[in-house]
Amino acid sequence: MKYAAIIEYISDQDKVQAVRPVHREYLATLKAQGRLAASGPFADGSGALIIYEADSPEQAEALLKDDPFYRAGVFVSWRIRPWNQVF
Repeated sequence: MKYAAIIEYISDQDKVQAVRPVHREYLATLKAQGRLAASGPFADGSGALIIYEADSPEQAEALLKDDPFYRAGVFVSWRIRPWNQVF
């Protein structure tokens, strides 16, 4: 099942930029493992949408908490919701 995480970032853009390369490496690994459907930042830089492939909301949250952005304190808040892809 797909789970959409709507995430808010810290306002410190220098920190976000410093951690972004390892964050993207982590997402690329998830994609290669079939555990990531899509991801990308909001255009205003305030956060991101990440769509995980997971068996439960708890598993999706575990993937989020393994993210270098989470570990570095970039993720301020998030909401995870089941998501059905239509197109």
